[in-house]
Amino acid sequence: MSLSSDDNLESWIRLWRVPGIGPQAFEHLLAHFGTAADALSGSTEEWARAGVSRRYLCAPEERSQDISPELRWLEAPENHILRRGKPGYPERLATIAAAPPLLYVKGDPSLLSHPQLAIVGSRNPSRGGKANARAFAEHLASAGLGITSGLALGIDAQAHEGALHAQGITLAVAATGLDRVYPARHRALAGRIVSEGAMVSELPIGTQVAPGNFPRRNRIISGLSLGTLVVEAARQSGSLITARYANEQGREVFAIPGSIHNPLARGCHQLLREGAKLVETADDILQELGPLLHTPGKHELIQEIEPEVTASNTPAGEAELLKFVDFEPTPVDMIIIRSGLTAEKVSSMLLIMELNGLVASEPGGYYIRLGSNP
Repeated sequence: MSLSSDDNLESWIRLWRVPGIGPQAFEHLLAHFGTAADALSGSTEEWARAGVSRRYLCAPEERSQDISPELRWLEAPENHILRRGKPGYPERLATIAAAPPLLYVKGDPSLLSHPQLAIVGSRNPSRGGKANARAFAEHLASAGLGITSGLALGIDAQAHEGALHAQGITLAVAATGLDRVYPARHRALAGRIVSEGAMVSELPIGTQVAPGNFPRRNRIISGLSLGTLVVEAARQSGSLITARYANEQGREVFAIPGSIHNPLARGCHQLLREGAKLVETADDILQELGPLLHTPGKHELIQEIEPEVTASNTPAGEAELLKFVDFEPTPVDMIIIRSGLTAEKVSSMLLIMELNGLVASEPGGYYIRLGSNP
């Protein structure tokens, strides 16, 4: 992308880089001055009259921000900067409170306007939680929804992986500048996301990781999406922040229930008490969002889903043993007692069932039953 396509973009970038200027202050300055260039040259007194907090008032000569990082970054053809109020800026995001004035996009910017579902959850999920996130994302991406998340460890990564496996659309919203990837171990995943979707951030190039950036990221995740699905979350999880942003933005909130003994289910249960929609299958979400999915393109139609291995197409002995494994961690000794089989036989069958995706092993000699195709 070249700055020559819009001679005002440079002033927007400079103003956005002024320390302390967030979306609301940026909007106040544009409303007061008319253009970003005029705002940059305005007096301190005028900035105060525009509604900028005195804490962030600075003289015009102090507002000359270095935008060379953006200029270098924009030299790559896959890199773009979208301005609010201009063509290409996603309409859903533009309607939220404190919509970012600038969006940095690496990948296909048109996909930001594609119907999306946010999938978020714990950075340290259970095996079942990982499986659910990936399976839901794969099914929903095959059905035509873009899958949006935050590239974090755990549920976020599984959601992206599920969408990519379905050859669907996935978007990752970053809490840093797009010249870096956090966490670093997801650099390869980020590259795959860019090839099939896009990376997005409101933060200037060069911005490093900071705690305050994650809530800002979360409001964009929910703001881009038609709804937010929380897979697993503790009561203090950042995923609940995303869900609350979604609720404030008038978007749907979905939650997967879990065992009352699972701490990672408590955040979901809290959301359900607050009015989130309980989902047991991906079709529950498609029934709510399906009418909004009539978007032209290769991802419009629901594709045929390959059948997963379930109790109905499993050898009889394994299907019978599956009845004795709970949807919460079950001690292998309890499975042996319930089934009446020998320890050797149970261990052998559990290994085969795990390979077939029916159960997952947990630390300490526990097994958990996995759900069927979502």
